Order: sequence, then structure tokens, then C-alpha cells
Amino acid sequence: MTVRTDSPAGLLLAAGEGSRLGRPKATLELDGERLVDRGVRMLRDAGCSPVLVVTGAEPIEVIGAVVVPNADWRDGMGSSLRAGLAALPPGCPAVAIALVDQPLVTAEAVRRLLAARAAGASIAVASYGGAPRNPVVLAAEHFGPVAEAAVGDVGARGFLRAHPELVTAVPCDDVAAPDDIDTPEDLAAFDAAFTRRPNGRR
Repeated sequence: MTVRTDSPAGLLLAAGEGSRLGRPKATLELDGERLVDRGVRMLRDAGCSPVLVVTGAEPIEVIGAVVVPNADWRDGMGSSLRAGLAALPPGCPAVAIALVDQPLVTAEAVRRLLAARAAGASIAVASYGGAPRNPVVLAAEHFGPVAEAAVGDVGARGFLRAHPELVTAVPCDDVAAPDDIDTPEDLAAFDAAFTRRPNGRR
């Protein structure tokens, strides 16, 4: 796989065990596609290279991505974020961070964040209804501080809340949604919605 160090990387966090769901989320399928493959495709379509996938609860092979095993996945999302940031190639200028259980996040949303970054934002966050959610794009100067602040299940949220002056919110309501899959009921609702659509892939 060709790696460009002048392009933003993509980082998909996919290490959790899905305790409320009863199984790891990364290998769940929607529209015949695993969530992990969907997330990788989305980041690649947005222009991210390389794309890294942090795994943990379940060993996963992923085509088109660099798999980063996180032995400390039980410590929470923060450990996965630290592992992913540490695995980025030298010279990586920025990274787009996404979660595997948000299948309605689209390449267009990530492209908007990357455009904001290119326009000068050092941290760009997708917002929905005015509320910041995922994905997030970080410039390289924030990799270290964000990793240091990532503890438990907080991920990058603690750092972003502590430094609102660094954050540029980018409305993405019209091209994406932050809905996640946490429970069997969530999965059933997504399955039903994708079944009703002429083309579930976005």
C-alpha cells in the first residue's frame, strides 16, 4: 500500500468489545459490508492516506488499511487513540479520526473537515445541530497533547473541551449523522433503515 506523508491520515477506532451490544462492533455487517471496511472506505474516499485501524477485542484483518493492535483496549477509547496517534507515519501533517460504530458518517463530512484544516483550522470537528461530535481532524502539532489527555473512554474530548479556542466546528447535518450502534435495538434499526434504502452505502 502506497503511503503519502504529505496527505492527511485516517484513523478508525475499532477496538471495543461492544459490551452493550454483546459482540465487537467492527465486524458487524450493514448492507453486506463490515463496519470496519465501511469506515476504511469512507476515510480513503475522503482522501486520507494511510488509513489506520486500531483493533483490540477481536483480531481483524482489513484490506486497504494498516492494522494497529491495542493490547490495552480494555482501558477504554483513550488507549486506542494513543495507540493510533503513535502509529502515524513521520511527517504526517494531520489525521481524521472516526469511530467504527458511526456508519452514517460520510466521506463528504471528512472532506469538509479537511477543507477547514487546509483553510487554517488546527482542529476541525463535525457538528450536528450545533453540537460537536465525530469525526475530528487534528493538525500534527496536537498529536502529542491529545494523546497525553486521552484517558479512559474520553478520547480527544477532554482536550477539545479544555481548548475551545483551537476548535473550528464544521456543520455536517446535511451530509452525515452521528448516530451510533450501541445496543441490539440500535443494530436492528440500522438494518431496517438500510434495507429500505435503494442503496445503503454512503
